[in-house]
Amino acid sequence: MNFVRQSLALLHVGLSGVAARPSSALTILIGVTCAVGALVSMLAMGAGARRQEMGAVRADHVILGKTGERPGQSDISKDESAVILGLPGIRRGDAGEPIVVFESMTFIEGRKRGTGTRIYFPVVGVTSTVTQYLPELRFTAGRMFHPGLHELIVSNPCAHQFTGFELGDTRLIHGVAWTIEGRFDQGQAQECVVYGDVDSIMSAFKRNTYTSVAVMLQSAADFDAFRDAVSSNPALHLEAMHESAVVEDEFKQLNAILFFVAYFVGSIMALGATLGAVNSLYAIVDSRRGELATVRAIGFGPGPIVVSVMVESLLLALPGALLGSGLAWILFNGLAASPLGYSIQLAVTPSLAAIGVAWALGMGMLGGLLPALRAARVPVTMALRAR
Repeated sequence: MNFVRQSLALLHVGLSGVAARPSSALTILIGVTCAVGALVSMLAMGAGARRQEMGAVRADHVILGKTGERPGQSDISKDESAVILGLPGIRRGDAGEPIVVFESMTFIEGRKRGTGTRIYFPVVGVTSTVTQYLPELRFTAGRMFHPGLHELIVSNPCAHQFTGFELGDTRLIHGVAWTIEGRFDQGQAQECVVYGDVDSIMSAFKRNTYTSVAVMLQSAADFDAFRDAVSSNPALHLEAMHESAVVEDEFKQLNAILFFVAYFVGSIMALGATLGAVNSLYAIVDSRRGELATVRAIGFGPGPIVVSVMVESLLLALPGALLGSGLAWILFNGLAASPLGYSIQLAVTPSLAAIGVAWALGMGMLGGLLPALRAARVPVTMALRAR
């Protein structure tokens, strides 16, 4: 009898006896389910954050910032802004104006509803072309701010999460009262976003430079030509970057924290599930010593015994992986969360379910290794005496 046939025969015998050992099988199933469910649900925060971050990113969007500086922290003069408007490859709006958004950022305080927790988030001063640059921006109440006035528009999550963001409410910015004039949705984004007129915000803080510039190109294929035009213009000391690269850099730290927490918690749960699987499989092996003695006596080698126990461990872990991933999707997919003050919707994706299955199979392999070696190393004479 060859190696494969011996392994399959032993695996069939082992699986057929699972019903006689329900407590051991349930220990493995529950442990793996909890470990995979915890891992996938924690990873869903990172996946949801990335989906939200990249949801409005477009290939024809370009961000300009000072060379060597992070976008949003640059000092772009109004002389440079005039040059930017004349660069080639920029898409034009219905009225023929270049779709270029000049930005200046500051921060205001918000108080969370219910708890009153203080959180600071940015107010972004923008030009009125922002509605063409962000076609997914849709007003649900009120209107757009008027240039030159102390008016703000806010995303609906601002009103849902914080106090003082209803239409007509006023917010103090640098000692000046600004009125909430409009509320909007911005695609799938769940974070609080506040926009105001860039010139008014710069005037309030006595600034004369922009912190970044956002440009919509005629097409994504124009990026290289646009970047070369920027770098070769002696009046500009700027660099052009894909919006996707800028967004990924902005959220790199948050994503790193979310994934660290996910794998840290998942590893602790996995360790507990693996130890439970080891104990259960040891119990299964001990209960089958007489059976193993018989197959060893009739010519089965230690190799097929190791393989059969390992495969049995993997097959016992697989239902837990599927159940844990399924429960994570049912309970957490689409659920709103606010880790580190950043509001996101959890996203349980097929790739996360695949990670959960791989995680479970790894636990099954580790959990089955030692019991499998123990089963293979029991001397035939000792095993026969144990019958």
